[in-house]
Amino acid sequence: MQRKLIRPDLSEVKEKMSREAKEKEAAKKKMPPPTDTHAENYYFLKQMNKRTPMAVVLADGERVEGYVEWYDRNCFKLNREGAPNLLIYKRQVKYLFKLEQEEKREEAEGESTLRKTK
Repeated sequence: MQRKLIRPDLSEVKEKMSREAKEKEAAKKKMPPPTDTHAENYYFLKQMNKRTPMAVVLADGERVEGYVEWYDRNCFKLNREGAPNLLIYKRQVKYLFKLEQEEKREEAEGESTLRKTK
């Protein structure tokens, strides 16, 4: 029995090599940056651990104050003193910022003078 040697066509080999080269080039291209940087997670965790007084300005302009107790992808819980706690959807937040200690003292002093005058 005689065996016949089967050789691949040279054009097929060139085509296969060019495809592999294109795949390598595509893999070498710079990938776009990730959409999630985890900066929001870091910020919320830092404020939660320190129980930092925060002011939250809502989309309608209302301002509420308290500290963040917990958060998830869509909302966060704001604990307030002397008022009910709030579950705030993130899409309703215009912006939020840390309250300075002086601001808190001024507000407390203003409230205490109002109580004394009553």
